[in-house]
Amino acid sequence: MIYLALGAGLLALLVWAGRGHAPARAGLRAAGALVAALAAAGAVVAGLRGAWPVSLGLIVLSVWLGQNARRKPGPWPPDGEAPGGMSLEQACAILGVAPDATRAEIEAAYRRLIRRAHPDQGGTSGLAAQLNAARDRLVK
Repeated sequence: MIYLALGAGLLALLVWAGRGHAPARAGLRAAGALVAALAAAGAVVAGLRGAWPVSLGLIVLSVWLGQNARRKPGPWPPDGEAPGGMSLEQACAILGVAPDATRAEIEAAYRRLIRRAHPDQGGTSGLAAQLNAARDRLVK
């Protein structure tokens, strides 16, 4: 019985502290994931001993804590960016061109970089998306 009270207290503490600021949440996510893993292990032990209601309760707790421990996406677009996505300076830095570059220079830099960064050539889709966004920002 004491374990249930301690578990409920720990759960309440995690929920209460999880409503704080983002830097404080990072450590709490790790603690929540650890408690979720412990609850899953406890569910297995309770199931092997024949305590099915306790096992099901621990499984639900484990799934809930594990889901809440996942990293939440931040606001989009990130603070300081233009509503269209990225600033002119960021786009120039990504493509490696000057702010006064011509359309031909922008397209040449884009083609040179996308050849290496394209997912079909071993690059990542995130990098290819950044290159596409930078080209679109500069060409407009």
